[in-house]
Amino acid sequence: MNLKEKRTYFLKIFKKAKKKYNNSLKRLAAEGWEYDWQVLISTIMSAQSRDETTIPIAENLFKKYKTLKELSNANYNDVLIIFKSLNYNKTKANNAINAAKYLVEHYNNIIPDSIEKLVEIPGVGRKTANLVISEVHNKDGICVDTHVQRISNILGFVKTKTAYQTELELMKIVPKIYWSKINRIFVLWGKEVPGRDKRRLLKKINYYSK
Repeated sequence: MNLKEKRTYFLKIFKKAKKKYNNSLKRLAAEGWEYDWQVLISTIMSAQSRDETTIPIAENLFKKYKTLKELSNANYNDVLIIFKSLNYNKTKANNAINAAKYLVEHYNNIIPDSIEKLVEIPGVGRKTANLVISEVHNKDGICVDTHVQRISNILGFVKTKTAYQTELELMKIVPKIYWSKINRIFVLWGKEVPGRDKRRLLKKINYYSK
């Protein structure tokens, strides 16, 4: 397929998936927080962890540490206790505290609004950075997590090995107005249809309008 054909193919499938999942009330880890810094910290926490696991743990963290400054001064072992049932809890406890320190020291508690600045924060990669600029700053960004990576390759939108490659390829194919919508739709879709069965993926949305 050429670029135009890929774009048409993507939009045909994405619009069906959007019809199914756009009105879902299911909350993902980066959503529903009162403060911008909580979006960033909860997204750091969510890597390789289920949203259903991450959200209550993040709620407990934010009950104990009500400001970024408080979290920046947190004791590592106290945070680790809160994170005990989170995957990679030791690394994430360090990253949460160090990210808070970095934001306090370098940005006066403000979340920067560029990918380049965000990825300098401890624990923040491009996935987190793209999600943060979308959720916090209402900017266009394609957040590629395991669901986006898997679905994009299974359905043939891309043929890529890494999340960064997928992000770059999708930027060529997908109109910018949809960039920030991809992650939520594909995550909800991917949670319902695990594995690599293309027919099962499409069956889940084929009831919806063309």
